[in-house]
Amino acid sequence: MFNRSTWMILLVATLAAALGGWLQHRSRLVHVPAGVTVASIGAVAPDVPLTGLDGRTHRLADYRGHRVLLNFWASWCGPCLDEMPALDRAARAHPDTTLLGIAMDEPARVQAFLAAHPVHYQVLLGQLNSPSTSLQLGDTAEILPYSALLDANGRLLATHRGPLDAATLDRWLSGGPVD
Repeated sequence: MFNRSTWMILLVATLAAALGGWLQHRSRLVHVPAGVTVASIGAVAPDVPLTGLDGRTHRLADYRGHRVLLNFWASWCGPCLDEMPALDRAARAHPDTTLLGIAMDEPARVQAFLAAHPVHYQVLLGQLNSPSTSLQLGDTAEILPYSALLDANGRLLATHRGPLDAATLDRWLSGGPVD
């Protein structure tokens, strides 16, 4: 059976493991900078500035009156690139909904990628510096791809981390329920 020193060693090892797990969990949490508001479901999305590939500034408020799907991506993100053909087909199939590709990448990389792989929806540049555009729109893990759906009044209806499946994409763009 265990003696007192064995129990103490077991207790210390258990506490050390628990502390290590807690520290690992804390390090994975995004630390939202002080004063930064992160959009939540049902709230009006912040009117973040987005730069066009032509250098012009666009704001989310410019798209009020339309359901808007924001898809955050980068040229180095494999799942993002795999998702783009489906997004392109969906944008053409649902012209009443605005689909905006928000590139979280360097402008030169985005332009080179789109020159080789054009899409039929507008691509704008998100802010990479903290707080990033994706963080402000609810991507607290800052994982790409990330999608956010806004209603015609600019309220955040739904978000999704990872590639959107075809059924969800169709439902979101057709004005159906967001689940």
